[in-house]
Amino acid sequence: MKKKIVSTLLAAAMVLSLAACGGGSSDGGSSGGGSSSSDPNTIRLVNGKIEVDAQLKKLAEMYKEETGVTVEIESMGGGVDIQGTIKGYYQAGNMPDIFVNALEPEFANWKGLLADMSDEKWASDTDGAYINEDGTVGFPYSTEGIGLAYNTEILKKAGIDPTKLTGPAAIEEAFKTLDSKKGELGIDAVVGYCAEPKDLYWSTGQHLFANYLDAGLARDDTTYIDKLNDGGKLDEKRLTDFAKFVDMLNRYSDPALLVSGTYDQQILNFASGKYAFVTQGSWVGATMTTDDKDAYEAAGSFEVGMIPYAFEDGIDTILTNSPSWWSVYSEGNVDAAKAFLQWLSEDKAQKVLVEEAGFISPFKSCTYIAPDPFAKAMVDYISNEKTSSWHWLNMKEGYAMNYTGQVFADFAAGNLDVDGFVKTMQQVSEACYAN
Repeated sequence: MKKKIVSTLLAAAMVLSLAACGGGSSDGGSSGGGSSSSDPNTIRLVNGKIEVDAQLKKLAEMYKEETGVTVEIESMGGGVDIQGTIKGYYQAGNMPDIFVNALEPEFANWKGLLADMSDEKWASDTDGAYINEDGTVGFPYSTEGIGLAYNTEILKKAGIDPTKLTGPAAIEEAFKTLDSKKGELGIDAVVGYCAEPKDLYWSTGQHLFANYLDAGLARDDTTYIDKLNDGGKLDEKRLTDFAKFVDMLNRYSDPALLVSGTYDQQILNFASGKYAFVTQGSWVGATMTTDDKDAYEAAGSFEVGMIPYAFEDGIDTILTNSPSWWSVYSEGNVDAAKAFLQWLSEDKAQKVLVEEAGFISPFKSCTYIAPDPFAKAMVDYISNEKTSSWHWLNMKEGYAMNYTGQVFADFAAGNLDVDGFVKTMQQVSEACYAN
């Protein structure tokens, strides 16, 4: 997830922007006229991640050698309106057999037109499939995670075992230790946390608040998002426990960035070894190894990890989700499309997708690890089935941007105490859902 998100309505578009980086379009096959199902030995896939076009075409070649089936890869990215383009294909009778969707609004565009993949072998090998009332309609190709990220080397120097940080008391004790050793450890603050409300509301009101909604829950547990969507209701005890944890982040964060910092500053400082923890997800690994590469290397290219936002004892999950999914058009070459996706979930294809495309595999059976700083931690949580879902994506439009992001900022600025944060969150939530 990136810093240039400008509204909660863009939750779907935000995730799509991660899956649709780059620019232009690369059409590896048919570009118009007729249906993709006209040739039973040919399928067409519309990919929204143009930077892995070459890797997908390599996989298509491998697949053709094995099966004789041609897979045409059409990659789109940048400013391309992918959903608009696919709608145009539909109107022209030129639908791809497989195409990208990101979250509910886009899946809703194709209600009744997506093949159910519930019975596919890969569906039981992942917790990342997209499932709605029509069944399993989204194949996950990568995954991202939300957790409290840490610098392994700093924790080691401070004598802190991250596996012991399983509840708020243990985490606060670790924060106290780190704070007392800032000079010795060469850090500016224990945690890099930014609650700036205009450009970083998504970090607080979506990603951090997501832990109130889902941390510690089974992936299909919708208790708190259902409550929220029922008129903006919140669970007072759980929210109070969550608020106490956020208060701890406020107290141990870098005061120079807490209220007015930027995403770039936050990640650069973490990459530079100035913070032991940072309140961002696995996506920052890409920033650390590209934009902040020099600073990260100067800091020793340290190992990183994640702990759950354990604001209550026993919370042992991080939140994971696919950035987008591949769906099968129900009136296309369905059997061939399903067979190709099954093959993509298996060993040969996973090796390419992980090691060459850099994806963090959503499949439990995958043994390959991507060249990303957070990949190992993500794989460990996924393989151990210690993940919860991202139900924040189902919040009402404008909830974070227009309501709760400012509440997090006021809390960070000291304008609210824990009780004030809880009461204000309840008030603005009800106001948002009544609007």
